[in-house]
Amino acid sequence: MTVLPHAPPAPRHAPAAFLRPGQRLAILSALVDEQRGLIDQLQERQRIEHAGRHFWLGRFQGVPVVLTVSRIGKVSASLTAATLIERFAVGAIVFTGVAGALGDGVQVGDVVVAQDFIQHDLDVSPLFARYEVPAYGRARFACDAGLSQALLQAVQHSLAHDFAPARVHQGLIASGDRFVSGQAEVRALRERLQQDGHPALAVEMEGAAVAQVCADHGLPYAAMRTISDRADDSAHRDFAQFVEQVASRYAQAIITRLLDSLGQGPRP
Repeated sequence: MTVLPHAPPAPRHAPAAFLRPGQRLAILSALVDEQRGLIDQLQERQRIEHAGRHFWLGRFQGVPVVLTVSRIGKVSASLTAATLIERFAVGAIVFTGVAGALGDGVQVGDVVVAQDFIQHDLDVSPLFARYEVPAYGRARFACDAGLSQALLQAVQHSLAHDFAPARVHQGLIASGDRFVSGQAEVRALRERLQQDGHPALAVEMEGAAVAQVCADHGLPYAAMRTISDRADDSAHRDFAQFVEQVASRYAQAIITRLLDSLGQGPRP
């Protein structure tokens, strides 16, 4: 686990580093409440309905963006990511949302910036090693280093100025099609991942699927997760209230900071 100190003011990152002319940056969340406030800040706002989803197009801090909700689970998230890429000329994806804590020292209110993702419920053994994705020869899918660094700096700045004493961590996040919500379950999951060489900091239900889609399309991908609970027996009680009252504020502040840093460069 990597616990990172609060950083000095972040350097500006030109959008051209991640987007080609005519491309948009996608801001993706699993739930509507996780994007509360972001849509209201869109300039030149336009809503498009496609594939049963609402996509909000516009500019945010000068950066051309599209915002949408992935819905819950890996299948829904992968479908949304593919639609963004194929229909809306997306050149990079940033995922913001919530997760349950797995790693030691990761507390409610902290933020985890993903370094890579793994599907904790994928097991095709004995044909392949547990967690390995068939035809890929690997279990983990890495996030884009440059975009993740820009996101990390935005998180560090926001936590230092708006949400102290929350801390930022960076490392592995596990995804699976199950809401992990019991002490025994989370303990078994953490121990199994650690024994197999995959010490995850947090657990959620979408990120690994989006990482795989982005890998297939060669797109930069970065993700952050605000810790809503300890993935224990109280997780279901904490989740909804935390998303509404805390996670949406985190997302708005951090994404605003990220796009402010990106928006100072040449416009694509």
